[in-house]
Amino acid sequence: MPRQPKPSANNIRGLKYFKQLQPFLARLHDVGTERDRAGNRTLFFDQYCSLILLFFFNPACHSLRALQRASCVAKVRKKLGCSRVSLGSLSEAARVFDAEALQAIVGELAEQALPLHAGKDAELLRGLTAVDGSLLPALPKMAWAMWVDEENRAAKLHLHFDVFKGVPCHASITDGNGNEKKELRAALQSNRLYVIDRGYAEYQLFQDIIDARSSFIGRIRDNAVYEVIEERPLSDEARKAGVVRDCVVHLGCEQSGGVFKQPLRVVAVSTGKAGSQGRPEVLLLATNCLDLDAAWIALGYQYRWTVELFFRWFKCILGCQHLLSTCRNGVAIQVYLALIASILIVLWTGHKPSKATFEMLIFYFTGWATEAELMAHLRSLNEPKKKKA
Repeated sequence: MPRQPKPSANNIRGLKYFKQLQPFLARLHDVGTERDRAGNRTLFFDQYCSLILLFFFNPACHSLRALQRASCVAKVRKKLGCSRVSLGSLSEAARVFDAEALQAIVGELAEQALPLHAGKDAELLRGLTAVDGSLLPALPKMAWAMWVDEENRAAKLHLHFDVFKGVPCHASITDGNGNEKKELRAALQSNRLYVIDRGYAEYQLFQDIIDARSSFIGRIRDNAVYEVIEERPLSDEARKAGVVRDCVVHLGCEQSGGVFKQPLRVVAVSTGKAGSQGRPEVLLLATNCLDLDAAWIALGYQYRWTVELFFRWFKCILGCQHLLSTCRNGVAIQVYLALIASILIVLWTGHKPSKATFEMLIFYFTGWATEAELMAHLRSLNEPKKKKA
């Protein structure tokens, strides 16, 4: 393998783009200083965050040791306002600084993002938020991340993804066995339309979403029990979307359905694929959206896959499968900053993060591409694509 270039003033670029973060990171400066009884701390939380962000945007900063070398570069110290740090200080920082302080910054930056998609679906499905969890492989020494058995380790990222803005809006980190329903319940917001898969099918959670003044589209089990109140006729759009049944129901049996304070709706959608027994596969979608046409309910559930695409970007392209810390708090800091980096790309470019755009940013940050070439690439994203003959 070729040696990675050492960080220097020539191959660390793009520091001016971090100015947008300075007001947010400034509030973190004094976080963790209460543990500095000797008063000799030289690395502060905002500076540590800025160094970790260099990891995502500069190939020269490919490890914790490389970040330590970057802090020796005068240009980096001047732009980030930090002094030269030791490898021990960087390692200690993952345990000293509180990762939860970054959660609010993720939410605030997500609020700044403008919708990337404008259309009837974006209007009718306003606030559509895909929720899911994904495992991050962990090292054997990370005992807190035990998953399944003693031989497996993994951290779990629980993510809320704003579909039409193309940005994450909330996240939390647990061990691999972290309960997804519990994490969603603890992070419910108002005016959201949560789209969730069958793993979140808990009737009390559905009611909690409604009580939080939000809505949901969630897949329920094929053997779910419900009492039909009203059968609704299907529109042409609904039939084209694969909807085979639309009804207002009392969901659940006498015991499980007692949590609901109102009728719900069940929409049956055929996927066009064969099920386990050779029959056509039909998804049962429960929702409290009684006014939407069934076609939009089916479309809303299809958008759930946007969070899966983000996980692929997050792990394979942004590089979050390589963890810089082994403690839970350090992993959480890295994950939150990776989410912040993803939101920054959307804010800088006005487009959802893609491999091509990320590569162009890397080329600019390493000095291979000029700022004019970067801007030309960003302008090309707004140009209509030519149809193939």
